[in-house]
Amino acid sequence: MTTPPPGLRERKKQATREALREAALRLAVERGPDQVRVEDIAEAAGVSPRTYNNYFASREQAIVSAVAADREARIAAAVAARPAGVRLADAITEAVVEQYTNTGEREQRALLLITTRAALRDAFLDTTADIEPPLTAVIAERLGGAGAHTARVLAASAAAAVRIALEGWLRPAGNAEAAESLATGGLVVPSGSLPDQLRAALAPLAPAFDAAEQHAQP
Repeated sequence: MTTPPPGLRERKKQATREALREAALRLAVERGPDQVRVEDIAEAAGVSPRTYNNYFASREQAIVSAVAADREARIAAAVAARPAGVRLADAITEAVVEQYTNTGEREQRALLLITTRAALRDAFLDTTADIEPPLTAVIAERLGGAGAHTARVLAASAAAAVRIALEGWLRPAGNAEAAESLATGGLVVPSGSLPDQLRAALAPLAPAFDAAEQHAQP
């Protein structure tokens, strides 16, 4: 699947979004997330608050975007790049694990902030819904034109599985101290191996992916 290069207008929009992401994360690190206003982020990025609102609905979205930036497109691209002979369930699982665990210094700083604020954690979890549209397109291409509806169902299921894995990682169950910390908006220490939790959450979907692939075969 080939994607045409973005035009000038799209490149400008991407640059503005990136500037807002960087400003939001930098200010949150310097001042603490609670001390950052939308107006501060817009000013630091050199745009108006109105322009800011065209890209993000809250400061939490902008801060979280520093760690989730374009991840949904990278997951879809990684799936598309897998050889045709690779099982679809395996291609999706490995792409998700790769994109959620191979993070750089900027992403690690953002993730550390996310674990300290309930609103940031919620915004981070909400980004999993963005996985669905590009993954739908990749799955549909793999299954052929007749698999458009199935592709959407499978992609939505994968996005839900990723969210469940992240909830389990960021909101450990059965721990009274962690539950109290979550309720008060305090620090939550990620629990267990994220790759293992992602694989475990996606594993029940494998039979559905296999069945869809078998049905699509000529």
